[in-house]
Amino acid sequence: MQVTNRTATVVGEHDAPGDVLGFIRVRRADANAADVDVLAAATVWGEQHPVKSIHDAAFWPGTTAIGGETGLALAGEGAPLVAEFCVAELAAALGVSTDSGRILMAHGLELKYRLRRLHRRVTAGEVPVWRARRVAEQTMSLSPEAAAFVDAQVAAFAHSIGPAALDRLVEEAKARFMPDQADADAQSAAERRHVTFHHQQVSFDGTTFVEAELDLADALDLDAALSAGAESLAAAGCGESLDVRRAMAAGDLARRQLALDLDTSDPGQPTGRRPKPRRQVVLYVHLSEAAIEGSGPGIARVENQHRLVTADQVRTWCANPDASVVVKPVIDLAEHIHVEAYEVPDRLAEQTELRDVTCAFPWCARPARTSEKDHVVPHARGGPTCSENIAPLCKRHHRLKTHAHGWTYTVLDPGTYLWTSPHGYQFLRDHTGTTDVSNDRRRPPDH
Repeated sequence: MQVTNRTATVVGEHDAPGDVLGFIRVRRADANAADVDVLAAATVWGEQHPVKSIHDAAFWPGTTAIGGETGLALAGEGAPLVAEFCVAELAAALGVSTDSGRILMAHGLELKYRLRRLHRRVTAGEVPVWRARRVAEQTMSLSPEAAAFVDAQVAAFAHSIGPAALDRLVEEAKARFMPDQADADAQSAAERRHVTFHHQQVSFDGTTFVEAELDLADALDLDAALSAGAESLAAAGCGESLDVRRAMAAGDLARRQLALDLDTSDPGQPTGRRPKPRRQVVLYVHLSEAAIEGSGPGIARVENQHRLVTADQVRTWCANPDASVVVKPVIDLAEHIHVEAYEVPDRLAEQTELRDVTCAFPWCARPARTSEKDHVVPHARGGPTCSENIAPLCKRHHRLKTHAHGWTYTVLDPGTYLWTSPHGYQFLRDHTGTTDVSNDRRRPPDH
């Protein structure tokens, strides 16, 4: 079907259904071309910042270069090393985290220097960037010979290869060209076993996500135990679905195991059941005045969960007879705390963590709890140790701010920061996230 109006740039300007489909195809092609350009630009940015470009940063008097910039081997063997601190500005300009920017640059270098066949197809627009990046992610740990083998095998059908087929191809490459590594991987396969509780993903209803990788025999036994527990709950009159009953059975199984006396170190201890460990609930609850008075919504935010829960759910947790409720002193996030010492006291550190929640660098999501406490204006230059001059920075971005030339930030209000990159881009970071506020009118030339 011929597209009758290809010049319109807004979908609402199209009258005929065929024009809408034509518009979709054109815009999708534009988006794919833009992805290729962004990947190529990220690769060039890395090439423009080789290890030899690293120079001493401007240190404050009395400081040293310890912890300064290093070279990064982002892609596999044969790809160039990149100056570490250049990654952060690329990521900030793209509006993503430093980790995401690093991965993008790594994939670009991997494709250009080690997956040349696939790179040519990506550049020609024959393979979507996201598919090529998936291949690059898998080959970065391979030797040059193994990566070249994967490239030769996958390039022709990279536009359609699935994850399972790619995994098999990578394993074959290891077996052919990296037999020692293949043996080591086989011997350490058991180390992949895990049971992980994603408590940072607590839902509004108080549920959490659990994932595990087990030995097959253990997994079959656990499956059977949960099925049996679900059947018992159904027989007892529980009307929930099978999936819900299996989840409930997991909790019952855990509580029964915790109730067993497994400590045999003291033969004088009685056998049988022992007191259950008390559940300790530590919550930081942020409530409005209306909520305290009972006229507003009863909503609580659980520390480090980035989610809201209902006050009823909090009461349910705390009402458990095995729970131990710890009441923390109320911290006024608006209070100005000031000390004369350089060291950040616990009270100021906790106020900063609760106020900012995450690292204060643009688009960084690392928890403030595990971040270092930075003097925005360095203490050596007269910066005070107070609420208006302390910000949480993860170790990576603390090093960047200290040693990289050109990165600066100022406090507009406690918890609100204006960052400026070496090339003059500006980013506003506050409790809502990051906003690019650069006065940037430069655009690449049309082509």
